[in-house]
Amino acid sequence: MAATTYSFDVVSDFDRQELVNAVDQTVREVTSRYDLKSTKTQIDLEEEQIVINTDSELSLNAVLDILRTKAAKRSLSLKIFEPGKIETAGGNRVRQSIELKRGLSAELAKQISKAIRDNSKANPQIQGDAVRVTSKSRDELQAIIQVLKGEDYPVALQFTNYR
Repeated sequence: MAATTYSFDVVSDFDRQELVNAVDQTVREVTSRYDLKSTKTQIDLEEEQIVINTDSELSLNAVLDILRTKAAKRSLSLKIFEPGKIETAGGNRVRQSIELKRGLSAELAKQISKAIRDNSKANPQIQGDAVRVTSKSRDELQAIIQVLKGEDYPVALQFTNYR
């Protein structure tokens, strides 16, 4: 009989529905807040980014603060937001695209694999934009998750398919 091995995947993703809800709540708050009501702010959630179009950098920052607050309340990591540079839009308006980050870059996957190898006997394998970690010990996998949670990676990490 073969020894049992356990595994989990290290991924970077977010709940799209929670993001939709956070953006909807942000839009509602912006349209009802007295200091932002007249800014004619538009917030567009696209597949890979959120585009905010408003009348000034001041109101742009206020909208971003609201979005971050709503996202955090919905258990979304703020690391999924990668704000681009602020551009001038027609008619004295400003626009900013916020890229939505998901998936592990090859470079980051290598970093995570190295951290796992340095801290345990477990076997990390890079699979596309995720890292699969296998071990004969569930306790070792739990320890690895704790080590990775303690690190400050530039993306939000989740641990899925734990078996």
